Amino acid sequence: MSNKLMGLLRLCRPANLPTAAADILAGVAISCFFSGIASIDFFLVDTGTIVLLVFASVFLYAGGVVLNDVFDAKLDGVERPERPIPKGVVSIKEAAALGAILMLLGCALAVLVSDISGYIAIILAATIYMYDAVAKSHSFFGPMVMGLCRGLNLLLGISILGELPIIWIAIIPVLYIFAITLISRGEVHGDNKKHIIMAAVMYAVVLILIATGVAIHSTNLPIAAPFLLLFAILIYKPLVKAYSDNSPAYIKKAVMAGVLSLVVMDACWVVGFSNWYIGLGVLLLLPVSLMLSKLFAVT
Repeated sequence: MSNKLMGLLRLCRPANLPTAAADILAGVAISCFFSGIASIDFFLVDTGTIVLLVFASVFLYAGGVVLNDVFDAKLDGVERPERPIPKGVVSIKEAAALGAILMLLGCALAVLVSDISGYIAIILAATIYMYDAVAKSHSFFGPMVMGLCRGLNLLLGISILGELPIIWIAIIPVLYIFAITLISRGEVHGDNKKHIIMAAVMYAVVLILIATGVAIHSTNLPIAAPFLLLFAILIYKPLVKAYSDNSPAYIKKAVMAGVLSLVVMDACWVVGFSNWYIGLGVLLLLPVSLMLSKLFAVT
């Protein structure tokens, strides 16, 4: 594989892309549940539509992280000189073109699914650009906008039927990503114990909200409990380590665990509002992410 192609792939953060796909699958399961449709039948019959929305989400995510590196080119030259742009493997113009093409493809695929999916994708693309260009430099606004991107991505999955039967669930990924973004403030210099404590509290709120939402609307909480326990272990274990050894290396591991565990959170939603075997299928995206994380950076 050529250095150029590998550099372009690295810009897309391949290890993170399964988490975008998992959001869509969770959204589909949630939408089917609240619309009174058997999710297993929908997954089997409307596979093509789901695939369109999955790729729309993946392209939007990939385009967003590529443009993030475009805007961070100068900073990465100091803090992350190994990244493709500062290393000179990919030019800023090439990266900007790739990011724009991916974002446009994502919006186009969503429009093919339904009007509302297209609208959400366009809003998501604009929000991603806002984060990359402006918001990320703000200590509060940055994490909030990043979280909003993930919430909109879940809504993109929920829009699969051309409507939004439930919206409040999208708040939960906003809180979760806000927590991860707080942790990431110490990736370069460390010394962010205050942010780690805040993130730990927000993680607990997320777990409680998921469990409560499932308990109120369905009878699947006992089946979802092992998935929730796995989710809690995966996010808290590296977080505790990052607090005790508040170095950039352990903070980066906590961030990586938080990002990749989005797959597990989505699996919790699927089990809670669908079936355990569909949830297990979503969970299998986690080893895919872990395998790719050994080849490509997550952050």
